[in-house]
Amino acid sequence: MSTISRRKLITTGLSATAGAGGLAVATRLAQRYGLIPPDGGGLYGPGETLTYAAQRLLTRHSLAREFAPSQISKVPFANEVGPLGGEFRRLQEGAFAGWRLAVDGLVAHPQFFSLGDLKSFPWRSQITLLACEEGWSYIAEWRGVPLSLILNVVGTLSQARYVVYRSIQPDWWESIDMVDALHPQTLVTHGMNGGELPVEFGGPLRLRVPRQLGYKNVKYITSLTVSDSLKGFGKGLGSASPEGGYAWYAGI
Repeated sequence: MSTISRRKLITTGLSATAGAGGLAVATRLAQRYGLIPPDGGGLYGPGETLTYAAQRLLTRHSLAREFAPSQISKVPFANEVGPLGGEFRRLQEGAFAGWRLAVDGLVAHPQFFSLGDLKSFPWRSQITLLACEEGWSYIAEWRGVPLSLILNVVGTLSQARYVVYRSIQPDWWESIDMVDALHPQTLVTHGMNGGELPVEFGGPLRLRVPRQLGYKNVKYITSLTVSDSLKGFGKGLGSASPEGGYAWYAGI
């Protein structure tokens, strides 16, 4: 008789209980294995939990599809953003030489990285799809530093579970778990389609998480905070997105 892995057993249990209408049972099973998302409470919590737990068990190491250069969108869509403010304009006028990415929280060596620092690190490029929850999408070549490399430089502590990232735009922040933070395709992006990352697409720095929908790919990032909990951030739902009615986990 073949041995059934624990992952297969848990996934089968989640699917079976959900299929039978037992979302509460599936939630308890997910909780037992630490697979409850920060927005796992409330009316839609069981559904969010089932989605997140199943994805983590089934696609933990999967890669987002990468495309050929010939498939890059000729006219990528830059969705409108609100006013970026005087501080951003001053930094832009100085070619972003003064831009800093702060990395703190559960790390051995909190640091500030300049744009020049980040560009000096080994970089990776990928041609991936950015898909928006509003229905539009485009394919582009993205170039940047793997987030895992930055986390290694600062010395992420063993109890880390999440990375919170913030934009220069007020109240715009997101977070991902360590599975996505350490994923090889998750980049602190500073380039696009062979050039610098344009401002309208998030320049000078954007977190690119190609396994999740567009709103998880925050533009103009200024800080990363490594944490073991998301309860102390905002309303404790993991990001500004669920506070506005979207899911914290937006896997595709």
